[in-house]
Amino acid sequence: MRASVPNGFDLWEAVDGLRETLAAGIGRRAGAGDIRTAILVELLAGPLNGYEIIRAIEARTGGAWSPGAGTVYPTLQLLADEKLVTAKQTGERKVYSLTDAGREAAEAADAPEVGESARARAERNLALPKAGVKLAQAAAQVAQNGTPEQNERAVAIVDEARKKLYAILAED
Repeated sequence: MRASVPNGFDLWEAVDGLRETLAAGIGRRAGAGDIRTAILVELLAGPLNGYEIIRAIEARTGGAWSPGAGTVYPTLQLLADEKLVTAKQTGERKVYSLTDAGREAAEAADAPEVGESARARAERNLALPKAGVKLAQAAAQVAQNGTPEQNERAVAIVDEARKKLYAILAED
């Protein structure tokens, strides 16, 4: 059972909310530009069918991203309509290849994130939340062991940090 707090602040509820927010951000879905770039980059290695493209993207990202067929095949059709890829029926499968324009687009694509390892992406995505947890731990120590004056100063510091973080988001 949770202890009630006079001001109505529930630390456990705040922690649960933080965990949900972080989980939502970490598992973000890739955008249309991401899948487009990923397909073009994979086809630089040579002709592939849709299934092979999905597996290649999954392998390149260390399993962190496995685009679904419902995303890959419509994107392949769009790329074919734009004359960036060609499709050739081989047995029961279509094999996709880059056109010259597709090769240029793939080579010009900003693809470092597509090839970024899952571990590097996870570390980058978790660096700020980890720092936030460390800040919360320090604040909890001050709250438990500090004098009223120290608590007041700590609140001012944390409030200032929060304002500065929101200011970063407000930048162009």
